[in-house]
Amino acid sequence: MKLIVKIIIIFLISITLNAREIGETEITTEDGIEVFQNEKFYLLKKNVNIISDNFTLSADEVKINFDKSLYDITELDANGNVDFKSNEFEIIGNGNFLNFKVKIEKIKVEGEESQLITSDVKMFSDGFIEVNNLNGDFLLKGINSKLVNENIIIKAETINGKFSENNNEKEITYLEVIDKNISYIKNNDTEMYAKKINFDYNTSIIELIDDVIIIRDEEKITGDYGTLDTRNNSYKIKSNNQNKVKVIIQNNE
Repeated sequence: MKLIVKIIIIFLISITLNAREIGETEITTEDGIEVFQNEKFYLLKKNVNIISDNFTLSADEVKINFDKSLYDITELDANGNVDFKSNEFEIIGNGNFLNFKVKIEKIKVEGEESQLITSDVKMFSDGFIEVNNLNGDFLLKGINSKLVNENIIIKAETINGKFSENNNEKEITYLEVIDKNISYIKNNDTEMYAKKINFDYNTSIIELIDDVIIIRDEEKITGDYGTLDTRNNSYKIKSNNQNKVKVIIQNNE
């Protein structure tokens, strides 16, 4: 117990009296720090603020796992009023809970009105949002989940996919969208509805399954199964034995 108290005092003095230098992490908290050297983690309580070379973080409480020293952060869990910003990883995150694995650049935010914003994409959910910045994997799960960028809007309970870099911009190369009620995607001049929507960049095909609606220009087509080829800008709609494909063409003249 005395060892822990001594470490806490030295740590607090160092971050209070010395300005942060490159390579260091500055941590402030109103209600103390508990350090567990053997387990290699420490707890920060009440109005926590962290400033490092890679990111800044504020939250009510934070647990930090470290490697060689207290400043060598490998993973952190933040609870309550979480606000995360990283210029290096180009991510802004807000939520009730946040987990960040520093070395593999994997971040997860949870809770109502959670959001993750990058330079190219905005993601929102009342459940959770998870992004792996290194391999491009992303997952949104929960009500009011939404992904928006310059070319696409996606709304569904589950949005699972993958980003890749193309001309310094993030491009979706894989997508699986599921909602027990209805999923929604708007891509350029086309709106798509279905309970399940899949996309594979390699085939350039968007697949729509169950309660399908495609709206484009003045056409509205409904059915049970559909495909849209993004490469040649064509689409097909099919029905099962009980339903027929329905086409509505509006005349706005």
